[in-house]
Amino acid sequence: MRLRPALTALVVLPLMLGACSSAGSSAPAESATGLLVATTVSPITSIAAAIAGDRARVEGIVPEGTNSHTFEPEPSVARLLSDADIVFVNGLKLEDPTAELAKANMKSGADLVEIGTSVIPESEYIYDFSFPKEEGKPNPHLWTDPLYAIKYAAVIRDELSKRDPGNAAYFAANYDTFAAQATALADALRADQATVPDGALKLLTYHDAYAYFAKDFGWQVIGALQPKNFEDPSPSEVAALIDQVKAQQVPVIFGSEVFPSKVLEEIGTATGATYESSLRDDDLPGAPGDTEHSWLGLMKYDYTTMVRALGGTTTNLDAVDITPKVKDSAVYPQ
Repeated sequence: MRLRPALTALVVLPLMLGACSSAGSSAPAESATGLLVATTVSPITSIAAAIAGDRARVEGIVPEGTNSHTFEPEPSVARLLSDADIVFVNGLKLEDPTAELAKANMKSGADLVEIGTSVIPESEYIYDFSFPKEEGKPNPHLWTDPLYAIKYAAVIRDELSKRDPGNAAYFAANYDTFAAQATALADALRADQATVPDGALKLLTYHDAYAYFAKDFGWQVIGALQPKNFEDPSPSEVAALIDQVKAQQVPVIFGSEVFPSKVLEEIGTATGATYESSLRDDDLPGAPGDTEHSWLGLMKYDYTTMVRALGGTTTNLDAVDITPKVKDSAVYPQ
């Protein structure tokens, strides 16, 4: 573990954490056109499913409950990649092994699309606590920001329309619906975060997944706590963390629903900060087929959790409708 100055970070530890979730799986859907779309992490799978509807088959690659930063695809994934017409990856060096496997196995004429890389210029990359610039990997978590999620959906709409122009109007209508719901979620968040006490829009998280969101919505990311290889910090490191939390008057420590940390709990007890253990980075709530098992459900849950934990009210977020407008028949590996 490596400590940084209090004004820049609380703690930075190598090793990236990623997706997370439950057990079970869903069966592939039949598409009207035969278009097969492969995706990586579940938020991208969900957005792709919202745009594709029943006009393409969408299959995820990275199992929910898996560290997407270190995920190494099984050889069996090569079959999916060799059959796919489009492979959507986040890019920004999140899923390099999967992208390389795709390049080695994709059929002639298929497209590999790095969505995140295509929607943000390099000049706007964020390097931070978990993603230091010297390691060459920018923070890849654009999808926790609704403004970027809408851009993801636009890329998916355009790629699907290019491959299947006969259904372009259908994909465009689904995009419009998704963009409207994502915008409603963003508007509700802005309204509800105004109820948080002044100066309390601070994020100290287990995994550094909210950098772009914080920049666009006016939050302050204080730091990320990330034990290397899931090992606990040493007593001296814990003591330094406690001092930093007290000095910066951090009201809440946000942990991970999938990677609970007794150390974070202890730091919260020692400092008086609340320990909220249930944030999700790319682990969709519920199980495949549930209404909340979607990008919209994921972000509504996280925003509501953050605002409430920091002392605000969530009247507007609670009212946001996340009901899918088209059936989500995507395959989400578990």
